[in-house]
Amino acid sequence: MKKLLLLSFLVVFSSNFYAQETTAKAAKSKTEATAKKAKADADKAKADAKKEAAKSKKAADKATEASAKAKKETSDAAKKTADKEATKAKSDAAKAKKTAAKADETAKSVTKEATATKKSATKTVKETNEKAPKVADKVTGEYNGKKVYTGPKGGKYYINKNGNKTYIQD
Repeated sequence: MKKLLLLSFLVVFSSNFYAQETTAKAAKSKTEATAKKAKADADKAKADAKKEAAKSKKAADKATEASAKAKKETSDAAKKTADKEATKAKSDAAKAKKTAAKADETAKSVTKEATATKKSATKTVKETNEKAPKVADKVTGEYNGKKVYTGPKGGKYYINKNGNKTYIQD
C-alpha cells in the first residue's frame, strides 16, 4: 500500500508538473500574442503618425503656398500702385518739363529781345563813341594823338578816353 500511495503521489505530482508547464506555455503564448498585438498597434500608431505628419506637411505646404500667393498678390497690388504713382509722377514731370521748356523759351525770347535792344543801344553808343560822326562828320586832323572830327556846322572835336566828345576851340 505504501507503494500504491507513493505511486499515486507521483502521478499527481507529475501531472501537476506537466500542467504547470502547459500553463506557462499558454502564458508564454498569451504574452507573445499580447506582444504581437502591441507591436501591431505600435506599427499602426506609427503609420497613423506618418499619415498625420504627411497631412501636416501638406497643410504646411498649402499654407506656405497660400502665403506666397498672398504675398505675390500684395506685391502685385503694391507694384500696380507704385506703377500708377510712377506714371503720375512721370506725367507731372513731363508737365513740369513742358512748363520749364515754355519758361525757357520765354526767357530766351526775352533774352533775345533784350540782347537785340542792347545791341542796338550798344550800336548807338558805339556810333556816338567811335564813329557816329562818321556819317555826318569827317576826320580833319589829329589833336594829342586823337582823331579830330569836323561836324556839319563846322565844330571840331575828338573822342576822349571815356567815349565823350571833347570840342576844340581854335
